[in-house]
Amino acid sequence: MKFESERKEIIQAALKLDKYGLVALSGGNVSARMENGEILVTPSGMIYEDMIEQDVLVVDLDGNIIEGERSASVDTEALLYIFKNMPQINAVIHTHQPYATAVSLVADELPCIVTTLPNATKGAVKVLPFASAASIDMGIQTVENAGEQLAVILKNHGVIGLGSSLKEALYSCVYLEEAAKTYIYAHSVSNEVSQLTPAQVEQAVDVFKYYGQGKAPMPDEVTKKV
Repeated sequence: MKFESERKEIIQAALKLDKYGLVALSGGNVSARMENGEILVTPSGMIYEDMIEQDVLVVDLDGNIIEGERSASVDTEALLYIFKNMPQINAVIHTHQPYATAVSLVADELPCIVTTLPNATKGAVKVLPFASAASIDMGIQTVENAGEQLAVILKNHGVIGLGSSLKEALYSCVYLEEAAKTYIYAHSVSNEVSQLTPAQVEQAVDVFKYYGQGKAPMPDEVTKKV
């Protein structure tokens, strides 16, 4: 079986989506680009905790199944569009996370109100027009609007998180939901919600480059921007 360890990572990421309340049952999907250009993608309609490595499919960029007996996620066409048109992206996670989706019903953007949002998504997150499941429009809109940000919110639908790795895409989705929850709570008591300044956003983006073990020491200039 090809990519056994990578398939395990796909399932582990999917289980974390469930753990953090970003999906229910078989909602959403997880996909990742391999070094040889092939794509791993979760199957359609399977509850994540029931998945084993053999259930994760290997497909090419045209959607042909290279290895796997399951049907690929119904969103595979949209996911492949992202991989084809965003070569810097190696992981795509689609969720139906409730707080971020709630933001899409009342706003055109989730602003940077907490530092963890720009930490993980590199800035404010746009709300895009509705795109249904199984529609390539999900991918087209993401490519056209994401810019340097690592997430977009689809109105009345959910989130697409992006990353150079599964970990980066997962952080994007989880911290986006945390920020969305804070935004909804704040808006429930006031129409005016405090936002980070552009300099503070820039600092938050820079600081996260050095977050975690084994990273280079944070340069002094990062802390001098505010």
